[in-house]
Amino acid sequence: MNQAVQKNTLYVGGLAEEVNEGILHAAFIPFGDIKDVKTPLDMATQKHRSFGFVTFLEREDASAAMDNMDGAELYGRVLTVNYALPEKIKGGEQGWAAQPIWADADTWFDRQQQEEEMKRLQEEQRAAMQAAEELHRKKMAEERDGEKDEETNKQDDPMAMAEAEVLKQNASS
Repeated sequence: MNQAVQKNTLYVGGLAEEVNEGILHAAFIPFGDIKDVKTPLDMATQKHRSFGFVTFLEREDASAAMDNMDGAELYGRVLTVNYALPEKIKGGEQGWAAQPIWADADTWFDRQQQEEEMKRLQEEQRAAMQAAEELHRKKMAEERDGEKDEETNKQDDPMAMAEAEVLKQNASS
């Protein structure tokens, strides 16, 4: 993954249903000052989704907590503790929760203009290809008409008819 890791925020997975933000805070406070504790709720059940985030003021405290609490047991469940990845906003170009939704507006407009320019160029290219094909068809038709004209001209030309007659006689002799 190419996402930047937040070194002072920990992901805590495997939480028992009884664990709330207060209990999570109490479990991690021995490792240092805590800035924030969050347990995202499931919108349907209004219960936490078996994981939470603990943000320490100092990176060293977060590191010590991760080293000591990963694999530890809390309320009968084994915890998974890792550095947290930044939260993504669905549909955002950069995807980082720290950015406002309008942060990628300029790049969105640039992309729209590029897409419109690309469509315009494709249409021009398609029109040029059609014109070239039409020109080629006309040229081929003219060449075929020219060959027919030559044959017709040979039939109307008395000299060409005489030459053809002599060639026939020489070939049969």
